[in-house]
Amino acid sequence: MKIRNNLWQVGGRGLTDPSDAAIYLVRFMDKAALIDAGTGRNHARLVKNISGCIGNDAQLEYLLITHCHFDHIGGAQAVKDQYGCTVVAHELDAAYMEAGDDRVTAASWYGSRLMPLKVDVKLTETETDINVGNGLIKAIHCPGHSPGSLVYTTRIDSELILFGQDLHGPLHPDLLSDEDQYLDSLRKVLELNADLLLEGHFGVIETKPEVREFIDSCITPRPEPCRC
Repeated sequence: MKIRNNLWQVGGRGLTDPSDAAIYLVRFMDKAALIDAGTGRNHARLVKNISGCIGNDAQLEYLLITHCHFDHIGGAQAVKDQYGCTVVAHELDAAYMEAGDDRVTAASWYGSRLMPLKVDVKLTETETDINVGNGLIKAIHCPGHSPGSLVYTTRIDSELILFGQDLHGPLHPDLLSDEDQYLDSLRKVLELNADLLLEGHFGVIETKPEVREFIDSCITPRPEPCRC
């Protein structure tokens, strides 16, 4: 599903396996980055979707992990094996990915087990710039949903694109969630004033007012119907 020039959704409900969180693909010249990898339960379809977007014209250089939960990382090893890409995650979540921790990664919630996954680049800073081709992706540490949750931002045709997987939560002790950190992170993300939000389970949210409304609804849950 094309979202913008050189920006697509290639995985998630209706595109790969129903249990997959959304998977996004962004391309800059002859390099590309994948944001999250789903559960891996329909890897062949994911590969077909990626090929349909970038073909053989671009190298998938990075797999950028937003956080360690199974619906986002279960397919990471298969993606790494397929493309030889560099796996990036925050060090606080990388520990549970590399240990194959089924509780903190919520693999057990999906009736599955997570094989230990080596993370190639472990981010430690509040913000980190990642060069992809002639483009720039910024990783921003936004803990709360998980200890090492990240959002990623980039610019396409003057728009600020926010890859904000699971801004809606949930918070749960098994996931080592922290409500105070979560709310602080949401306020930080709100200040980015993004033009477009690509969320893990709510899909593409367009226009600054709609993005602000969605994030506000997560900061201050309202009576039904609340999207959080």
